[in-house]
Amino acid sequence: MRALPALVFVIAFVVRLVHIWQIKPSPFFDVLLGDAGGYDEWARRLAGGDWIGSDVFYQAPLYPYFLGVLYKLFGHDLLIVRICQAAIGSASCALLALAGGRLFSPRVGLIAGLALALYAPAVFFDALLQKSVLDMFFVCLSIWLVSRILAGSSTRASWIALGLAMGALALTRENALSFIAVIVVFAVVQKGSEGFRGVLKGSDGFGKVRKGSNPSEPFRTLQNHSEPFRTFQNLGWFVVGLAVVLLPVAIRNYSVGGGLYLTTSQFGSNFYIGNHAGADGTYASIRFGRGAPEFERQDATEVAEQAVGRSLTPSEVSAYWTDRALLFITSQPAEWIALTGRKIRLLVNRSEMLDTESQESYAEWSWPLRIGGWIGHFGVLVPLALLGVMVTWPERRRLWILYAMAIAYAASVVMFYVFARYRYPLVPFLLLFAAAGVALPFDSTFREYLAKCFAQGSRRWQLAAISIAVTIFANWPVLSSTLMMAITENNLGTALQDAKRYDEAVVHHERAVALQPDYAPAYNNLGAALRAAGRLDEAVAQYQKALALKPDFGNASYNLANALLERGQAGASVDEFRKAIQLTPDSVQAHNNLGIALAAKGDAAGAMAEFRAAIALDGTSVQAHRNLGNMLVDRGERAEGMAHLERAVQVAPGEADALFDIGSILLQEQDFKGAAGRFQAALQIKPDSPETLNNLGIAFANQGKIADALTYFERALSLRPNFNDARVNRDQARAVLKK
Repeated sequence: MRALPALVFVIAFVVRLVHIWQIKPSPFFDVLLGDAGGYDEWARRLAGGDWIGSDVFYQAPLYPYFLGVLYKLFGHDLLIVRICQAAIGSASCALLALAGGRLFSPRVGLIAGLALALYAPAVFFDALLQKSVLDMFFVCLSIWLVSRILAGSSTRASWIALGLAMGALALTRENALSFIAVIVVFAVVQKGSEGFRGVLKGSDGFGKVRKGSNPSEPFRTLQNHSEPFRTFQNLGWFVVGLAVVLLPVAIRNYSVGGGLYLTTSQFGSNFYIGNHAGADGTYASIRFGRGAPEFERQDATEVAEQAVGRSLTPSEVSAYWTDRALLFITSQPAEWIALTGRKIRLLVNRSEMLDTESQESYAEWSWPLRIGGWIGHFGVLVPLALLGVMVTWPERRRLWILYAMAIAYAASVVMFYVFARYRYPLVPFLLLFAAAGVALPFDSTFREYLAKCFAQGSRRWQLAAISIAVTIFANWPVLSSTLMMAITENNLGTALQDAKRYDEAVVHHERAVALQPDYAPAYNNLGAALRAAGRLDEAVAQYQKALALKPDFGNASYNLANALLERGQAGASVDEFRKAIQLTPDSVQAHNNLGIALAAKGDAAGAMAEFRAAIALDGTSVQAHRNLGNMLVDRGERAEGMAHLERAVQVAPGEADALFDIGSILLQEQDFKGAAGRFQAALQIKPDSPETLNNLGIAFANQGKIADALTYFERALSLRPNFNDARVNRDQARAVLKK
């Protein structure tokens, strides 16, 4: 029987390797979507030596650090990352098998371990660059450690290890802190169980009852009489394990942020996302259409600061959103109760609610997902787990810790919002009871127990009614798999666009709208990809379709306005920019670009007013300072204009554009030495700018440094052979040197 966990590991590992091999040709393998892209970027910085960072952790940090270590050891190789994760996921299956063997029987453990090995969402998550693989590992490790403690191994090492596992879990899944409260109670009431072996009273293993045992009493509850101080000693060792993991993170957060953040600072915004008027129980970005991870902290902070009217610390931002959520709960209790009911439905429903990429999309490439997806879902798992709870109910005094951990975690998910990977840590608990529900009724001892339970007609019908109701509830259609695939295609298209693979992006956005014709964000993003590909008229048409579906889509109005401005329709773009500002009045970019459109119409006063509005919203807006500065200089208000341009340089010392602007103004004013200095500074930042090289040549030529000027004209032409101004200047410089 000791070889069974190894067998489970091997089977799980093979299945995961097959899945990795099959998705390797897919566009998902190298194009990282959503959080995966953010984790990858974070890990690259870590591997590059930035192990401390400069901001309070907004996202759980353990997975990016795990990824950073792999990058440091093996380089940026996503195949190696996935193979390592496959091994970790397979270890989770083996740990669950061991835990099931201790908690119930070797047969139950084997079924649970194999079920996780083949469970389609587990195979799916283990190959994503997401923290779910670590979530599952630490949950299974914790359950295994709990099973050891229940079996009598209530040692210092077990409790410290449990604390370490729970601390690590809290650094991958923040709401896993709910587990810690349950384990604290467990440590207080658990007195150890010396000599526990198996589930059945008088059993030598699953289904083998020794002579003299009483089949009518299938379970036993073991007792021990440890000294009272042992209870607090166990709790103390558990806290030591927690502190070893969490204390360094808290100290690090305090040192960079000046506040106490045990793990991250995103509690408030996530709490609000799941609890506000209009919430549907799943994720919805604070600003519509800006669900990408890079916008989450920015939008939460900007909206909060705009409402309060001052800069806020991370803890103040979190508190603002917490207060908003609590206001909704207390002022609209009926709506909140209905919302909570929907979240419970989503929590146990057969459909997997994606946040970035769907299992269904990957299943088009992977047969382990296609085959496993038929039965590997909550619609099967939840009813079987209920059956397992029924058949193991006499052992409830010993198994209460599993009930409590599962219920506490489920409540923590419902407290926020439901995603497939958020509910994923519930799977080991469900699989254990589902395995018990499948295996135990075949044992003669349990058949007698079940017969006794169902002997009473009223109880029989009650249990049957509950089982049927739960099965229907878990399988009732809630989410559209087609929509999940459309969202995935849309996200993939966006990632391809970020990688400047515009033609591929267009293909995937077009597939998204074909799958879900009423999905407004896909039309908006298709427009963005078409515009980036130079297909401006088609882009305008797609933005208009997005707005026809959702007239209050501020991002689509903003994008349409930019496309119209680029197409030379300044008047029409002004109207769209004003719509965008009405929907998102704190959009710095919308105010700035409205100013550009008004300037194109000849409304200088209106343009400057919009640039000033942008600066009032964000005093560090480089574009707004540049635009206002250049316009003021053109109108003869040189001092104020140059002040704004110098402010742009100060705000963004690593950007060359404002330096170029100042150099160009000085060049026009015939301050050739001053202009040359600014152009040289700009070239240190952006050495491949043909315009800057040409203007620096002009500045040198006007100082009589013709040979130097010729060098810069020639460099400009080497970068842009069709640069006529540089060619004319080069020819003039050559002519002067010949004389």
